[in-house]
Amino acid sequence: MITVIPYIPSEITVHLGTPSSSAPNVTVSFPDYVKNVASSEIYPTWGVSALRSNILAIISYAANRVYTEYYRSRGYNFDITSSTAYDQSFVNGRNYFDSIVTIVDEIFNDYLRRTGFVEPLAASFCNGTTSTCDGLSQWGSQSLAVQGYNSVQILQAYYGEDIEVVADAPVQDIIPSYPGSPIRMGDVSEYVVVIQVSLNRISQAYPAIPKINPVTGVFGESTEQSVRTFQQIFSLTVDGIVGNATWYKLVFLYVAITRLNELQSQGQTFYEISWEFPETLSLGSTGERVNQLQYMLGVLAFFISAVPTVSVTGTYDEATQLAVRSFQQYKGLEQTGKTDPLTWDAIYNTFMGIDTTVLNDPLLFPATEEPQAATTVAQLQKQLQAVSAMYPNVSAPSSTGRWDRQTQRSLAQTQSAMGLPRTGKVDPTSKSALIKTLTDGQYSKSSQFMQFPGFHLSFGMQDPIKGGTKWKK
Repeated sequence: MITVIPYIPSEITVHLGTPSSSAPNVTVSFPDYVKNVASSEIYPTWGVSALRSNILAIISYAANRVYTEYYRSRGYNFDITSSTAYDQSFVNGRNYFDSIVTIVDEIFNDYLRRTGFVEPLAASFCNGTTSTCDGLSQWGSQSLAVQGYNSVQILQAYYGEDIEVVADAPVQDIIPSYPGSPIRMGDVSEYVVVIQVSLNRISQAYPAIPKINPVTGVFGESTEQSVRTFQQIFSLTVDGIVGNATWYKLVFLYVAITRLNELQSQGQTFYEISWEFPETLSLGSTGERVNQLQYMLGVLAFFISAVPTVSVTGTYDEATQLAVRSFQQYKGLEQTGKTDPLTWDAIYNTFMGIDTTVLNDPLLFPATEEPQAATTVAQLQKQLQAVSAMYPNVSAPSSTGRWDRQTQRSLAQTQSAMGLPRTGKVDPTSKSALIKTLTDGQYSKSSQFMQFPGFHLSFGMQDPIKGGTKWKK
C-alpha cells in the first residue's frame, strides 16, 4: 500500500503581495510564519481555546497551500501570499505576542483534516464582523471560548463534526512532488499510482481521457494512451511521457477539480494498489494484472538468464507463457506456463528481492535529473564529457571552465556525431541536439533500468580505461 503523509514544511516562502504583483518574496521558518499571521489576525488577549483554534486554522490553511502546490503548480516561485484577498495576513518584520508564541511553539506541527481524507484542511476564516465566510469566525470563536468551548469544539462548530486534529506531523524541507526525472512506459512506482489516480479523476471532467482500470502502479499502454490524450487536450508535447510540464499540469487540474484547496473539497483518500494474486492468468488473459506480471518478468529476465525477456503488452501471449514456464523450471515449480497463486507469489517475491537489494541501491542506480541546456562553459564541458562516454569518436574536454581549443574540438566532434555542420560553435541547434542526445542516453526507450550508452555494444568491447582509450575492441 502506498501511503500519502502530508508534512509541515520547515520553511515557507511568502510573496509580499498579490500573486501576480512584482513584490518580493521572503522565506521564513514555518513557526515564525504562523506566529506572524496569528499576531496579525487575532487578539492575544482572547481565551486560550480561541487562540488555539485560530492558530490551528492558520497552520492547516498554509499546510494545504504547500501540500497542493497551489502556487508552484501555476509556475510561481513561492508557496503563499501575504494578501488577505487570496491567503492570510503576513506583515514582514513585525513583532509577535507572547501568548501566541507559546501556543505556536507547542502546536506548529499539528493540522486539521476531515476524517478519512489525506490533505490538510483548507481552513478558511474571517473576522466574523466586517466580513463573513463559510469557515471559522474569529470573533465568534472568542464568543464560544467565553462560553466554555475547547478548541476542538470551536473548530467543529465551524468546520463540522468530521474534523480531526493530526498531532506531531513530520517536519521537513519542502520537496517538489515531481520525482525529478520523466516517468514513462515500463516504469513501476508510487509516482505511477499518482499519475493513474489523477488521470482517472480528471477524466470525469474530460471524458475524452481514457480511464486506467485498475490502478496498478505499472506504466503500461493504457496509461501511456491516457497521458497522450491528456497532453493533446492541454496543448502539451504529445509524447506519452510524464515530464515536469505534464506532471504539474496534472497537479494543477487534479487540485482544481477535486477542490483540494477549498474548504468544501471532495477530499483525497489514501492510495492503494494491490500486488496480491488476482486470479489464475494464462494464455489469452488480458488486463493490467498481465501488465504487472510482464513487468516483473521483464525485470527478472535481466538478472536470471534462464528467463527470457517479455514486452509489457497487457496480453498473456506465447512469449509470456514461455517466460512463466522458464521461471517455474528455474524455481522447481510445476511447468504449466500458467500463473497460479504459487507462481505469482514466487515471481513477486523474487522481483521484490531484486528491487530492494539491487534496483534501489543508489551506488548501482543513482538518481538522475533531466538534462538542461548548458548556460556556462563549465556545464558545456561536463555535457561533452558525458557525450564522449557515449560516442567513441568524441574526445572529452578538460573541466577548465574556459573556452579553449579542446572544448571547441569536442563540440565539433559532437556536432559531427549528431549529423550537424561541424562548426565548433555553440548555437541553439547544437544545444538542442546535445540535450536530446544526453536524454536519449540517460533514458533508453526500453523498459530496462540501466542507462543506454548511446551506441550498440558488441563482442570484444571493453569499458573505458582510466587514462587510456575508450570503448576499444
